[in-house]
Amino acid sequence: MMRRTEITEETELPGKWFHRLEDGRIQCDLCPRNCRLREGQKGYCFVRERCGERIVLATWGRSSGFCIDPIEKKPLNHFYPGTPVLSFGTAGCNLGCKFCQNHEISSARQWDRLAQSAAPTQIATAAQEISVRAVAFTYNDPVIYAEYAIDTARACRARGIHPIAVTAGYISPKARGEFFSVMDAANIDLKGFNEDFYWHLTGAHLTNILDNIAWVVHNTSTWVELTTLIIPGYNDDRAQLQAECEWIARELGTEIPLHFTAFHPDHKMLDTLPTPLQTLRTAREIALEAGLKHVYLGNVHDPEADTTYCAGCGKALIRRDWYQLREYNLVAGKCPDCGKALAGHFDSRPGTWGSRSCPVRLYRSAALF
Repeated sequence: MMRRTEITEETELPGKWFHRLEDGRIQCDLCPRNCRLREGQKGYCFVRERCGERIVLATWGRSSGFCIDPIEKKPLNHFYPGTPVLSFGTAGCNLGCKFCQNHEISSARQWDRLAQSAAPTQIATAAQEISVRAVAFTYNDPVIYAEYAIDTARACRARGIHPIAVTAGYISPKARGEFFSVMDAANIDLKGFNEDFYWHLTGAHLTNILDNIAWVVHNTSTWVELTTLIIPGYNDDRAQLQAECEWIARELGTEIPLHFTAFHPDHKMLDTLPTPLQTLRTAREIALEAGLKHVYLGNVHDPEADTTYCAGCGKALIRRDWYQLREYNLVAGKCPDCGKALAGHFDSRPGTWGSRSCPVRLYRSAALF
C-alpha cells in the first residue's frame, strides 16, 4: 500500500499582469474587468488579490479535485479521440454566468477549503505515471489561475503531456499570448452572439470574446473547438444562431468544430426549461447551411450528430455514441475514400478509454483511482 503524502511546494505566491495607478490602487490586467484594488482587496474572481505592491494568485497549487475523463467530454472531438485526460480546476471565475452548471466551484468564496494541494511538476508526473495523454484545466475557468495553469502546462509539455484549456476566453490581450502559447488545445465557450445576452447573463462583453477566439485561431498553434450552450428563449433564435455560424465560417474557417450543448436548469435559472432536442438539431442545421463542416450536439443522445464526417466527400470517419467510439475510419489522419485530411490531431488508431470518468487522488509520486 502506498502511503499518502500531501503534495506541497514551497514557493511565494505568484502574480503577473498588473500595474500601479496614480491614486495608489493596483490594476489587475489579466482580464478585461481591470479590477482596481487597494491593499487586501480581492478582484471579481475572488482568487486574485492585492498583497503589498503586487497582485497575487491565492489559489496557486490548490485544486478542487482531479478526475480522469474521456477527451470528448471537454468537449474535444478532433484532438486524439478516445484518449483519457486528467481534469482539474480550482475555484472562482471572472464571469458571472446565471446559468453556470459548475457554480459550486466557480462561485466559491472559501477557496481555502480546496480539497487537494498539487504543484505543477507533481501533476505532470502523475499524468505521466497513469499514462494519460493530456491534462485539462477545467471545471472553472483557467484564465483566473493563469500562472498556475501556465506553470503546470510547461511541466506537462516537458513530459510529453498535452495541456488543454477549457475556457470562456475572457482574457486581456496582455495575458493571452503567454497563456495560449503553452496550450496544445482549447475548447472556448462562445455563449451567444448578442451583446445584451452576454452582458446580462454573464457580465462579460461579446467583442472581447470574439477578438480572443479569432486571435487564438490565427496567431497560435493551439487547436481550437467552440461550444455554445443553447438556452431556450435567450440565445436559440434563428437570427442569433445564423449570425454566429456565419461569423465562424467567415472569420475562423468552415472546418473548426462547433458543439451545441443542451441547457439544464441550474444556478439562477432554475425556471428556464431544458433545451429541446429539436432546438439543438435546428441549430445544427443552421450551422451546416452556413457551411460549417463539423457540428456536434452535446448533453443529448444523437449518434448522427456525434459522428465526424469528411469535409470533402461526406464519408463517416468517426462514429460515436455518447463518449464511446464505434468506428474509426481515418487512415493517416485522412479520409480513406477521397484522401482529404481531417482538421485536428489524430493517431493512427483511436484511444480505448471509453466513457468512464474516474475521480483520482494525487500522491507524492502517483495518482491513484
